[in-house]
Amino acid sequence: MSQRRKFIKKSILGSLIALPTLSHALPNLYSSPRKKEDGPLILSTWNHGLPANAAAIKKFKETGSILDAVEIGVKDTELDLDNLSVGLQGLPDREGITTLDASIMTGDGSCGSVAFVRQVKHPISLARAVMEKTPHVMLAGEGARQFAISQGFPIEEEKLSPKAQKAYDEWKKTSNYKPVINIENHDTIGMIGMDAQGNLAGSCTTSGLAYKMHGRVGDSPIIGAGLYVDNEVGAATATGLGESIIRICGSFLIVELMRQGRTPQEACEEAVRRLISKNRKDISNIQAGFLAINKDGEVGAFAVQPGFNYAKADLNKNELIDSKSHF
Repeated sequence: MSQRRKFIKKSILGSLIALPTLSHALPNLYSSPRKKEDGPLILSTWNHGLPANAAAIKKFKETGSILDAVEIGVKDTELDLDNLSVGLQGLPDREGITTLDASIMTGDGSCGSVAFVRQVKHPISLARAVMEKTPHVMLAGEGARQFAISQGFPIEEEKLSPKAQKAYDEWKKTSNYKPVINIENHDTIGMIGMDAQGNLAGSCTTSGLAYKMHGRVGDSPIIGAGLYVDNEVGAATATGLGESIIRICGSFLIVELMRQGRTPQEACEEAVRRLISKNRKDISNIQAGFLAINKDGEVGAFAVQPGFNYAKADLNKNELIDSKSHF
């Protein structure tokens, strides 16, 4: 009899443990798809997201592809000569060399990335080529550059932009190697988008931390850190100090929290709490922000420090929104 009671007790406890997971999953099963007339929803980090979103929407109108949209959107930022944190005009590493990271992903799990690549103007397009034309997910360094050459990508002269050269010359006066993260309107551009049928895609591109050690790679090209997309749940992207984001697999964490029933906002806030707990001793010098969307088209954003904003666009509007922050 005692064995029977133990069995029943274990069965009941097992059912109770399983229930929260099931109940959290139910809303996703009955989520309402966006209407076709709603068109795409595009989100991107920082104020340079406004022109990037405009380029993404324009491309979507031409091709109807959310993947095309998120690629072309951030290519606009890669060409922005006023942006010192994305593209070949970005600030260099300690050796005075600009190296780039990028990733791209679709909701079916397809993904590609490049890291520590030199002389390629559009690393996001190279990341897409890795996804579509190789059996790999990531190529790095000289291998990525050689792949770019094989695919017909132009190889640019290795020369700093005038703004980057001026900043680098100033930095060399002290050569302070400690990472310093600006709080407002800087860094990576991450973009996530969804079409009316619920298909998701995302992109992320950066020149990385200014004056980093030669060879350093941040979160942007790491699937699950700087970017993660899942058609069953939603998508997330990250911006800020890459090391702090890598430590918590930030974008994957947010998508999994949404899978368990958290709203995008709740998931972003939990990710920031996790990040702070893993980086507490340096947190006063760290900025990181997260941006997320779920299958219902709900949006979330949250940052460690004040100053993070994001751009949100559809067929009718393109607006800049200030995110809330932990501190």
